[in-house]
Amino acid sequence: MATVTRSPIGPLHDRLTVTLDKKDYLPSFERSVKDYGRKANIPGFRKGMVPTGLIKKMVGPSLFTDEVLKTVDRELIGWLQQEKIEIFAQPLPLEADFNQLDCNNPLDYTFHFEIGCKPPVQLPDLGKAAITRYVVTVTGEMIDNELTRLQNRYGNMKDQEVVDNEENVLNVHFTQVGATGEPVEGGANKDNSLLVKYFSENARKQWMGKKTGETLTFSLGEAFEEKEREWLRGDLGFDKTDTSADNLLFSIAITKIGLLEKRELNEEFFEQLYPSKEIKTLEQFREKIKEEIQAHWNAQATNQIHDQLYHQLLDHTPLSLPEAFLKKWLQTQGENPKTPEQAEEEYPKFSNQLKWTLISEKIVADNGIQVDPQELRQFAKQQLFSYMGGMSMAEEQPWINDYVEKMMKDRKYVEDAFHRIQTQKMFEWATTQLHPTDKAITAEDFTSMVESHQHDHH
Repeated sequence: MATVTRSPIGPLHDRLTVTLDKKDYLPSFERSVKDYGRKANIPGFRKGMVPTGLIKKMVGPSLFTDEVLKTVDRELIGWLQQEKIEIFAQPLPLEADFNQLDCNNPLDYTFHFEIGCKPPVQLPDLGKAAITRYVVTVTGEMIDNELTRLQNRYGNMKDQEVVDNEENVLNVHFTQVGATGEPVEGGANKDNSLLVKYFSENARKQWMGKKTGETLTFSLGEAFEEKEREWLRGDLGFDKTDTSADNLLFSIAITKIGLLEKRELNEEFFEQLYPSKEIKTLEQFREKIKEEIQAHWNAQATNQIHDQLYHQLLDHTPLSLPEAFLKKWLQTQGENPKTPEQAEEEYPKFSNQLKWTLISEKIVADNGIQVDPQELRQFAKQQLFSYMGGMSMAEEQPWINDYVEKMMKDRKYVEDAFHRIQTQKMFEWATTQLHPTDKAITAEDFTSMVESHQHDHH
């Protein structure tokens, strides 16, 4: 009868020894030989009439090895389940000598494995965590800017023959040229649409009076202020941080001139943006815009709390890991085995991911967090609507349901959606445990803080 014994190698790192009696695997080996003989088509013999001795001579060694290893695997998994031992990954074989397996001389065999055991997880008291909830102050300038953006977005574009003011919209074509004005072979060529006021003061003056088809030649440094150049570099195909591109010359040709007529601020416009909200006055409209801006920044602040929670849980949940086992396991992953040096380099990031997985499993198990199929379907619908620009539409249209059902058959999509919903529920639970301190902050300072944090983690 097979036996499994356990002995320590290091912290959370054990050796398992599986000892097989030949009676554990021999009957199944004999059955597999007979099954093979019944199915084999061998010239000179009728099907099912091939002598057992010939079968053993032909395929006996491989069948024997398969049956022994299947028996070892079955005994090992059964023992782990019976003992309720939670392990990382799968057992790794130690000192495997398959030359010892001889179908003509069945023996008792011993195999050794190493396992890495999962540690117990004790979450920190989140109620005592020092968490800050940033409250972005919505200013009159922010409301004015959003109001102008909405007026422009829903405004009408009127064609013009001549550039006559800084609010003109120019459809232009950029052509990279040399010092004598000839196009640079393989140089940047790109259409764009720009307000005249985006150009530098000197360039703005030169555009006045120009008509469709006319061109001006500038370097990016001459044509635009510094704040506009970064996105233009990227739009023209350069590294947006490469300031040397500012010295390149471009012929800029006008292909169309327009003037955006802003949407009038009236009840018709208010009703179009906010149906059934009974917004009658500009003051009510501005208040609604303020609510939406505040909701946006509150959502960003919630994301930032989630980031604080992530670090709080990761940094303050004491977890030991079977480091030696995990580094060895890392070397076995992927198509090409890794060197010990590569595993050493990857381990810090890998161990953090592993710790977060253990913490997540603990939160999910302790709080009964579940994701049901209807939530997955609703997630797919909302994702579809976001792809379509947040359009409002009836959710029960046949084509929408067809799309959702198609996505539910995509295993990778379902796994990703499940993980995202589960993670969101984890953070929602964790947030209920907090007692955050509110702190007022400007939108600019909040954005700078978040960007700085993201930069630090890249």
